[in-house]
Amino acid sequence: MLFDVTHSELVGIFGEDRIATVPATAFAPAVADTEGARFLESVGVPTGTLVLRQPEEAGGRLPLVRDAVPIEDFEDAPEGAGGWPVIGWLLNAHLALDPGSGRVYAFDADEQTAQDLHTDVSSLAEVTLRLQRLLDEFTFDGDDEEAGFERLEGDVDRIREDTSAVDPLPFRDDETVWSVVADEIAMGQRFTAESPGGRSLYG
Repeated sequence: MLFDVTHSELVGIFGEDRIATVPATAFAPAVADTEGARFLESVGVPTGTLVLRQPEEAGGRLPLVRDAVPIEDFEDAPEGAGGWPVIGWLLNAHLALDPGSGRVYAFDADEQTAQDLHTDVSSLAEVTLRLQRLLDEFTFDGDDEEAGFERLEGDVDRIREDTSAVDPLPFRDDETVWSVVADEIAMGQRFTAESPGGRSLYG
């Protein structure tokens, strides 16, 4: 795994009730034994910006890509992608785990694009951790809102740079779903009303 993210670290930051995991039984047996599936079962990811899929009640398995999107319409979809499990939802894209390579892909049904988004699921957890923590903890000091936005943009840029030094995929260009989310955060669009930043922005 590219990033050293642990379940106890996530719980220490966000609390147990905000960490989502996926049971091994949600995956086909051959997939459940892969490193990516084991990570999602034992470590998990923070909820909020990212929504981690839970097993369908019927059968107790995660949906497959071909169940979520018309995979035949995706010209850039890797071979066999229709059989990959859908592990989450980000912005307007279904996130799927390629059990062979361990990579995470984003399938956008509106744009009919398949983005190679993360080299492994630890990268997914790391980006989610850092952006969600920024949304939870950032505060605009005093009355100088412009300076606050400059500081916020700097914090977002550091997350992009630190991540890209290890995994270039999440922020490789302006079109990835994480780049769009990061831009929205930098513009103050994703703070909840109860967060310190949200209270400053929304009153």
